[in-house]
Amino acid sequence: MSRRIAIAGKGGTGKTTLAALLIRYLIDQQPGRPILAVDADPNANLNEALGLEVTSTIGTILEDTKKPGAIPAGMTKDLFIEYRLSMALVETRDFDLVTMGNPQGPGCYCYPNDLLKRYLERLSSNYDYLVIDNEAGLEHLSRRLLPQIDLLLVTSDATARGIRSAARVKQIVAGVKIEAQQMGLIVTQGRDGEVGQLSAEIERSGLSLLGEIPYDPMVAEYDLQGKPLLSLPPDSESVRASIRLFEKLPL
Repeated sequence: MSRRIAIAGKGGTGKTTLAALLIRYLIDQQPGRPILAVDADPNANLNEALGLEVTSTIGTILEDTKKPGAIPAGMTKDLFIEYRLSMALVETRDFDLVTMGNPQGPGCYCYPNDLLKRYLERLSSNYDYLVIDNEAGLEHLSRRLLPQIDLLLVTSDATARGIRSAARVKQIVAGVKIEAQQMGLIVTQGRDGEVGQLSAEIERSGLSLLGEIPYDPMVAEYDLQGKPLLSLPPDSESVRASIRLFEKLPL
């Protein structure tokens, strides 16, 4: 059975960076074990962090079904979508990627969310690891995209507002009865001493602090240049910090 690791938090707290660093770690430490990366954010950019081009998403597939004559004669809409979903999977030697993309129409997430849920259920048996980069608004958590999660990593930047937002993730998980076997906080983008100054806020959040990924100018440089984070050098601060963090987690 696959190990399901989800990453959640408000926008700008480094969810996608953390997902890319985790995938890099699993590739290095668990070679040969199949990994499925899931970009569940309609504003998808995990593919860029992983250095992949995505031409088909769940959102574009649903839009294609609206086009006259798009569905072949004798094929149902559901069968057509299932066929297109299989083609939307980006496969590499070390991991595969499926991308949510934009929703079907303004603000409508229900149908694409349901499709992604069913698709993940079917795919999961083929992988040892699922790494899910959730959207900033937390809608996928509240809609139980994954009713069972082995490890939920909640990200926050090094601010009191970020920690409070992370605490709301914990409340959502409890409210919709998602079975998260383990959940904890990861503070990102902090500079010297900032995380220590947030200790009281972290304690009030009710989340265990699993670790931190400090601000790394090399990540900012790679983002600026559009370079994949998988190609960060081993001595970069974020890579070294992520290794220390992931070595302590039950992966």
